[in-house]
Amino acid sequence: MRTLMNYIRPYFARISLQLLVKIGATVAELLLPSLLSLILDVSAPKNDWGGVWLTGGAMLLCAVLAWLGNIIANRMSTNVSREITRKYRRDLFEKVTSLSASQQDALTDASIVSRLTSDTYHVHNMIDRMQRLGVRAPIMLLGGIIVSLSLEPVLTLVLIATLPLLSAIVFGSTRKGVPLFTRVTEAQDAMVRKIQENMAGARVIRALSRTKDEQDAFGEVNEQLASRQRTADLTMAAVSPAINIVLNTGLALVVLLGAYRVQNHLTTPGTIVAFLSYFTIILNSVLMVSRLFVMYSKGAASARRIEAVLLTEKDQSLTQSGEAPAPEQNPPHVEVRNVTFSYNKTTPNVADISFRVNHGETLGIIGPTGSGKSTLLALLMRQYAPDEGDILIDGVPINALTPSELHDRLGVVFQNDFLMADTIGENIRFGRDIPEESIQDAIDCAQADFIRHKEGGLDFPLHVKGRNLSGGQQQRVLISRALSGDPRLLMLDDCSSALDFRTDRELRRALKERHGHATTLIVAQRVSSVMSADRILVLDGGRMVGYGTHEELMAVCPMYGELCRLQLGGDAA
Repeated sequence: MRTLMNYIRPYFARISLQLLVKIGATVAELLLPSLLSLILDVSAPKNDWGGVWLTGGAMLLCAVLAWLGNIIANRMSTNVSREITRKYRRDLFEKVTSLSASQQDALTDASIVSRLTSDTYHVHNMIDRMQRLGVRAPIMLLGGIIVSLSLEPVLTLVLIATLPLLSAIVFGSTRKGVPLFTRVTEAQDAMVRKIQENMAGARVIRALSRTKDEQDAFGEVNEQLASRQRTADLTMAAVSPAINIVLNTGLALVVLLGAYRVQNHLTTPGTIVAFLSYFTIILNSVLMVSRLFVMYSKGAASARRIEAVLLTEKDQSLTQSGEAPAPEQNPPHVEVRNVTFSYNKTTPNVADISFRVNHGETLGIIGPTGSGKSTLLALLMRQYAPDEGDILIDGVPINALTPSELHDRLGVVFQNDFLMADTIGENIRFGRDIPEESIQDAIDCAQADFIRHKEGGLDFPLHVKGRNLSGGQQQRVLISRALSGDPRLLMLDDCSSALDFRTDRELRRALKERHGHATTLIVAQRVSSVMSADRILVLDGGRMVGYGTHEELMAVCPMYGELCRLQLGGDAA
């Protein structure tokens, strides 16, 4: 909540002005029952129609002022809360994008989505309602009590007697509400995660006839959310009936005592009517306060979840470690020394990996699924920090480079990459200032000539995730994106799996001819994609089982030889 206050503080002047307008409108509204009492007790008994019209006109003026004041104040509060939430959400998104991969893994994608959407929505509602009702309800409550005291001190004591019980109900429910709504948001995270999984794997689920099983699994997650929501809602819903019982009991006592006092000429009917009007105002104000606390419970729980992200410190394992030391003479472009890494810090995903790649050379990385190929590239891109060992770029430890120094050298195509719902040209540029000639050259090298035959060429609009392209076309657009920046270090993570063998061969030939100056790391499942590389790294279970040229590995690495025989048959040699 302290972080949220930092966003609210710059708007204190505007909020204060809005509060003044709201106070003025509320005071005008509080005057209405008193003016009605004057008509009933002073003007009407004397048949003073001039006084009736004058007081009635004053009531009309107060009603109009209250109406206009509330409209103006509500519009101001809406504008302020919208601007605060916009900045809050923007900074949250910026923070999320700056988190390390391990920090994002710890938060989970589903939780991040929930915090950016439903949590910021709850915070927005809290800020807005606190400005609207957070001023009006307390003023109506306190103002009503003060005016009631001036009208009928005896009857007001009945009302005051109920306040301790009302306070206990409101504050007790709030203390329970915040943790309950925190559990609700955690259940929402689980449901969002399940929906994301089902949406991403919808085709596979239908193909394997797993629809009923996934429906049952979603039903369990949905029921857990519904159960927690029901518990929270029932807890908070009990507030209004409890308050109503207390206040209506007090109202009944007020009516009985009021009738007794009128009967004994201790007060006037007009005073009782005005008092009952104020009592109704106080009743509604207390109910508004109770609703405010419900809104606060949701908003506070969400604000704490957002604050936990905003206050997350930078991953120290990925921070720059001072000035880069002087590299050795003629260092390799990429050097990995005895690197070990584990995602869960228990079982290594890659262990004791070492290799060197000189400038302009190509390293092929091959191995079965789960052998650590993509993990190794993630370490080279500094998405994660190795638990042991060193990674050097041009002889400089990777943690001595700034993120921009490292990433400006890279051209990357991930195994599970994405395309935006934008034109092909913007997907290739990806926000970079890249000349048209470089883009056309990258298209040629990536064997993506189909782009020129699309309607509009580079201006052809893509659907979300490039759904209006085939798998092979998507991969070639992604390769064009990586090549368009003329990278010094090119990393291709199984990016040709959807290409036919001929296109794959032409792609490798074009890479050698057009980008031979770049050091290339190719992760692949096909032996044909890596067999012409200068060196091939064979991984199995996160460990090196072979390293050398195709011919050397055929002689000394049984696993590589088996892969070649299975995929190439008689052409393995």
